[in-house]
Amino acid sequence: MDRAKAIKAIEDLLDAIGEDRTREGLKDTPRRVADMYAQLLSGMGRDAKEELSKTFSVDGGDIVIEKDICFSSMCEHHLMPFFGRIAIAYIPDKKVVGLSKLARCVDICAARLQLQEQLTRQIAEEIMRHLSPKGVLVWCEAEHTCMTCRGVKKAGSKTISYVTLGDFPRDKKTEVLALIK
Repeated sequence: MDRAKAIKAIEDLLDAIGEDRTREGLKDTPRRVADMYAQLLSGMGRDAKEELSKTFSVDGGDIVIEKDICFSSMCEHHLMPFFGRIAIAYIPDKKVVGLSKLARCVDICAARLQLQEQLTRQIAEEIMRHLSPKGVLVWCEAEHTCMTCRGVKKAGSKTISYVTLGDFPRDKKTEVLALIK
């Protein structure tokens, strides 16, 4: 990220809304906002390979589920946050990954300008690409501040999306969805 450009853009925005960006409360705001965006969008250009590369051999192919992985991301339509929880279920094919690595995969994908549907798919694709499981299901429930703070202003409304990739049998999908809700 070009911080100087980001700082200038925030200064221009403050000017455009009629604020005095030199006043005490706003003096350091452009730098703080630029730093915030650098942190919130730190997943740009990264994939989860490093996080998902440390695997362990296993016998069998039972389903592994990690649920209630909290996340926050930035809506690419309004540059407003959305946040919620994600569940990941996968059917290993001779290898599993440490559970913290699944949460880190979520963090990497969420730290980009996103759409919820895109985020859900990207996590599933990263897991398929780097773990090569028989199948994966990623479920996401999120609250979007572009829905709650502006526009229709429907506080508490949630959006659910999920993606399955690979061979994830229908009966197993039903079972997993019941467990993660």
